[in-house]
Amino acid sequence: MNNKLSAAARREQNWGYLMVAPTIIGLVVLNIWPFIQTIYTSFCEHLGFGHYKFNGIQNYLDVFSRPEFWRSTWNTIYFCILTVPVGLFLSLMVAMLLNAKIKGKGFFRTVFFLPMVCAPAAVAMVWKWIFNGEYGILNQLLGVHVNWVTDSKVVMIACAVVAIWSNIGYDAVLLLAGLQNIGKSYYEAADIDGASKVTQFFNITLPMVSPTLFVVMIMRLMSSVKVYDLLFMMVEETNPAVTSVQSLMYLFYRESFTAGSRGTGSAIVIWTVLLIGLITVVQFVGQKKWVNYDV
Repeated sequence: MNNKLSAAARREQNWGYLMVAPTIIGLVVLNIWPFIQTIYTSFCEHLGFGHYKFNGIQNYLDVFSRPEFWRSTWNTIYFCILTVPVGLFLSLMVAMLLNAKIKGKGFFRTVFFLPMVCAPAAVAMVWKWIFNGEYGILNQLLGVHVNWVTDSKVVMIACAVVAIWSNIGYDAVLLLAGLQNIGKSYYEAADIDGASKVTQFFNITLPMVSPTLFVVMIMRLMSSVKVYDLLFMMVEETNPAVTSVQSLMYLFYRESFTAGSRGTGSAIVIWTVLLIGLITVVQFVGQKKWVNYDV
């Protein structure tokens, strides 16, 4: 009997391995192995036609000595500062409105989520028209004449507005799921005690939704550090304000595919991965002070 059970358990285990094999193979082929190649390439000089020459840490020394690299690093951090806090706040407010007792909640959820399913190129084209300094609707409404996409002082803010608008619906849906898991008994008890809506928000809603908020914050920070497509489509390489908005991934693209320096581009990628790792560690250390996992 034990042998039969062992054979059945082995067959079940083999079927389990077979089921997860496509995912594991895809992970190794599409993620792990390319990352290992990127690490190796970051220590090499690209000779063309797939040939590389090992040159140690020279790529890193060259990258760290360039003011453009540190400007791109700051642009990436600045983009995170502009988009993540404001985006999380607005997403939470939208989630709370969608969680309220209002008519047509399904329609409004669809409207807020719609930007996530729009093609980034289409989004960029619409917003470039809105931000146009000559005939843009934003200048017409505000009665000003600002070159939002070509002025180095405001171009990052313009791109941040587009990023927040694009992601607010997705983040709000995730936060809405967290809000709906909060038991109504908490609010009923607070109403009996005479607590105001503001007090209920800070003492019930915010602590109870903090785990979901923490996950959304991690996702949004990682996405903001890796931002490329939005900036590339909003601010092309010929734009005079490109240096004011160029992120690390934007610089990686220019080094790897425009300048043809694959080694330097790989070094920039590894630096970005380390930056994401550092931010993630800080988040997980800091979440102990504000994330509440008690039910």
